[in-house]
Amino acid sequence: MDTQMDGSRAANASESNVPATGTAKPRLGFWQIWNMSFGFLGIQFGFALQNANVSRIFETLGASIDAIPILWIAAPTTGLLVQPVIGYLSDRTWGRLGRRRPFFLVGAVLASIGLVIMPNSPALWVAAGMLWIMDASINISMEPFRALVADLLPSEQRTTGFAVQSFFIGTGAVVASALPWMFTNWFGIANTAPAGEIPDSVRFSFYIGAAAFFSAVLWTVMRTREYPPDDLAAFERMKREHRGFLHGVREITTSITGMPRTMVQLALVQFFSWFALFAMWIYSTPAVTQHIYGTSDPTSALYNEGADWVGVLMAVYNGFAAVMAFVIIALARRFPRTTVHAICLVIGGIGLASFYLVRDPNILLVSELGIGLAWASILSMPYAILAGSLPPEKMGVYMGIFNFFIVLPQIVAAVILGFMVKSFFGGEAIFALVAGGVSMVLAGVFVVFVDDRDEVR
Repeated sequence: MDTQMDGSRAANASESNVPATGTAKPRLGFWQIWNMSFGFLGIQFGFALQNANVSRIFETLGASIDAIPILWIAAPTTGLLVQPVIGYLSDRTWGRLGRRRPFFLVGAVLASIGLVIMPNSPALWVAAGMLWIMDASINISMEPFRALVADLLPSEQRTTGFAVQSFFIGTGAVVASALPWMFTNWFGIANTAPAGEIPDSVRFSFYIGAAAFFSAVLWTVMRTREYPPDDLAAFERMKREHRGFLHGVREITTSITGMPRTMVQLALVQFFSWFALFAMWIYSTPAVTQHIYGTSDPTSALYNEGADWVGVLMAVYNGFAAVMAFVIIALARRFPRTTVHAICLVIGGIGLASFYLVRDPNILLVSELGIGLAWASILSMPYAILAGSLPPEKMGVYMGIFNFFIVLPQIVAAVILGFMVKSFFGGEAIFALVAGGVSMVLAGVFVVFVDDRDEVR
């Protein structure tokens, strides 16, 4: 089958199967959904390299363990600022590349440049600044991908669409997270360096990530077409009548105060889910190197062995998530999506908290399976539940606002976790992972109370 022609016929604005106003969207074939989601493979290269290695880079450049969360605050803060704005702008965009694809491409170019610069940071303040730039760029690409699924797929295919995104997220993260370990163990590239210098294995991994990011996003841009506005003349007139910064602020604010009930309910679930994930991302390296490898010296071979193993662990949970994404599709057809999500979150929370009980790094692979199950569900179920309650003309801005409930818990975690580790946990990072596990279990409890209704098809 020629997937390019197949995808173009199904979604090209000039074809007869573009849905008319008020009609249901046509079902898309598997390869069309595959192409429209493929860019997430590259996006996750960026996020996975960031999640697995930035704490390591910060420590290498002289950051203390209790300062790491504050340095990480760049990631959620940029998401908080960037995603609603990008969502609003993409809702109001239409041109040769469509509505969402221009943002995919701009973000990919900027993020790829950031990935090259980050591991060459000469000082801690440079690395912290690059995290801001890199995360903002990744968010420019990522946010419209969520809206694209809701734009192009009918209600009954949205779970599949978000699950395919989860598959690519998991697959990209498997490779990206394990790259430093692979460079060292397969190609003999050094994973240690003099004090204040980033090891070659990490630097080369970021270079590969930059190439993968741009290439994967370009694939989606070239092989996916979007539906035009139902009435292009009315769309252009609306843009002229409602242009300006203040109108944008008012519309975003009005959308926040008028959030659908389902979105409000999911906010609590997202808060506790992402608090847990952020605790894991920023503290896995210090927790594993301290608790299992018995060292906090980033220049030592033992520390870097442990840091490489953290990359492998993250590859495992992401790989398992890629597989389970398709299992979750099947489960969601037989059982309520809220039930499936709740079970996945509880299992993931137990897996994260179990790090405290483990002394053999190999056993952590079992813990990662539970985390991977939760991760697969977090990446698909909330969006599949949410999309049916959102008005199509505001899909982008609402997907951006929904990101508030991803980034706000990360900001909270960045503010309080360093203080808690220093003041209450005696500098033992492992307790941050236990707190994350408890938080994820709470998220599983709260999801039971979410209304899952498809009000918009």
